[in-house]
Amino acid sequence: MLTRTQPALPSALFDEADLQAGISEGNTIAAGKACLQRATEYLHQQFRSGTPASRLIRLRASFMDALLCRLWEQQDWGDAEASLVAVGGYGRGELHPHSDIDILLLLGEDGDACEVQLEQFLTLLWDIGLDIGHSVRTVEECRDNAAADITVLTNLLEARVLRGPEALMQRVRELTGPTQMWSSVDFFNAKLEEQRTRHTKFADTEYNLEPNVKSSPGGLRDLQVIGWIAERHYGVNSLEELPAMEFLNADEMDILTRGRDFMWQVRYALHMLTDREEDRLLFDHQRELAAMWGFEDGDKLAVEQFMQVYYRWALALSQLNEVLIQYCDQAILRPDSAQRLY
Repeated sequence: MLTRTQPALPSALFDEADLQAGISEGNTIAAGKACLQRATEYLHQQFRSGTPASRLIRLRASFMDALLCRLWEQQDWGDAEASLVAVGGYGRGELHPHSDIDILLLLGEDGDACEVQLEQFLTLLWDIGLDIGHSVRTVEECRDNAAADITVLTNLLEARVLRGPEALMQRVRELTGPTQMWSSVDFFNAKLEEQRTRHTKFADTEYNLEPNVKSSPGGLRDLQVIGWIAERHYGVNSLEELPAMEFLNADEMDILTRGRDFMWQVRYALHMLTDREEDRLLFDHQRELAAMWGFEDGDKLAVEQFMQVYYRWALALSQLNEVLIQYCDQAILRPDSAQRLY
């Protein structure tokens, strides 16, 4: 949510000609697998060479855009109204090595006309080894599901149309806007309750011995909660649009950006080292990351030095989350008394 700008793809990351050649020869699955392996190896090599994870997760999202669009185009959609939409973290343009690739297959009134094509498309994605989280819905089903489940609505907030009619998604946005369902007040209260429940699962502390970089207090989810609330209330696409509205001052934005980038570094490393979607910073992983970051045993063990850095950032992000939640509470629930909190 902090940015949706996607960088250009290096040719070493995505060789479109090679993929197309495999498709033309009838080897789509093999070509897709090779394309994925090439991209993963390239991004991991870049990470080990010092390229920030903040760039790599956006590059991976851009790569996935290109790959999915090429595979989508292999189906004969005819005159059917169907759109390929990136949602969730993928919709934000953020993909860690083993993050789920969340997509919405959005259908018009004649959605049944392309049932075979949809099945073939999804089967192809699974066959080449993608971890796809998908839903198939009409515009009206999106409305009904979003009204009943705030998680569905949250995913739709971050939707990007990759292929197909933009008008379908625009209609979804109109039907799920805050004047239609989940007002800013209701959305804020629901997200705050979600956060409280999540924090309780982690003993409501940043200092877990084996913290979860995504879900523990001070983790990435705390930043996402603020972004979702801001998007719903202010109608912006990113937190970076809010300083002019006095939502974040320069120091807060600096903490947010640097803290987020640190957590992204840790999460990318965990996914790369474990070769799976692993967000828990287990003891063995702590030692590996300490070595990767160049910490050495001295007066304190290398792993202790690394975890001190982690806890400092987790605490800083947790405190920032608390301050911004308080500000949102005033701005959304008590707008007549809203003021900056320092």
